Amino acid sequence: MRKGMKFTTLLLALSLLLVGLTGCAGGGDTNGSSGSAKFASIEDIKKNGKIRIGVFADKPPFGYVDSEGKNQGFDVYIAKRFAKDLLGDESKVEFVLVDAASRVAYLESNKVDIIMANFTVTDERKEKVDFTNPYMKLSFGIVSPDSAPITTIDQLRNSDQKLIVAKGTTAETYFTKNYPDIKLLKFDQYTEIFSALKDKRGVAIANDNTELIAWAKANPGFTVTIPSFGGQDTIAPAVAKGNKELLDWINNELATLGKENFVHQAYKDTLTSVYGEGFTDQLVVEGGKVN
Repeated sequence: MRKGMKFTTLLLALSLLLVGLTGCAGGGDTNGSSGSAKFASIEDIKKNGKIRIGVFADKPPFGYVDSEGKNQGFDVYIAKRFAKDLLGDESKVEFVLVDAASRVAYLESNKVDIIMANFTVTDERKEKVDFTNPYMKLSFGIVSPDSAPITTIDQLRNSDQKLIVAKGTTAETYFTKNYPDIKLLKFDQYTEIFSALKDKRGVAIANDNTELIAWAKANPGFTVTIPSFGGQDTIAPAVAKGNKELLDWINNELATLGKENFVHQAYKDTLTSVYGEGFTDQLVVEGGKVN
């Protein structure tokens, strides 16, 4: 073969190789249902006939697997409605069990389309996933004995009374920063803070209001006397970063469901037994808009 022909053949081979590499690179960036894609489009989801939603297996009442092996809970209840409205049948949801640490990774690797696992919106998480509008809110609360209720934070200031907190929690940080004149009694374990209140080593507990409301309902003689203070966090579905199509669909869905008070119904059917009926307004976000 002459030198010119060899050179031409080499150029042709390199060109074909570059075309092949370009095609492979492009395929990794396009949306689709394969594991290498960033995320599945709504068209892909409908074509596959299922939507994959990540939920907890062991965090009642939000997401858990019951004795019959069925997914249950507040998050699951709402997820089933998403599947029904998107695909026409709530049974077309495929629940993927996740733990707290794997939620972001499951979206990034396209193992799920949506995460609905009691996912609190934070700035750090926003860098890695896209959150829709919320369906739940939470804040700090204070629980105290019915015999000596603490109804204002000012009752604890410049006093010998001690407020019980768990070490390393946002409640501890909040009071250390904002109320240095309140004496804190700190414990490592959640079981210890509740025992300390029962033993009257402190006059009240400060913690996330969802935890305290559930505990007070299960322990007669104690009431969440300050159900909400110190700012507010929200819980929302999350989708893969950049999946605006699915994000917009969920936001529109939440707005539509708000017209029938659907999230209130979800609360009634899945959370009332844990929190009672009196805290709906402190916990529920209807229509995706926080009041």
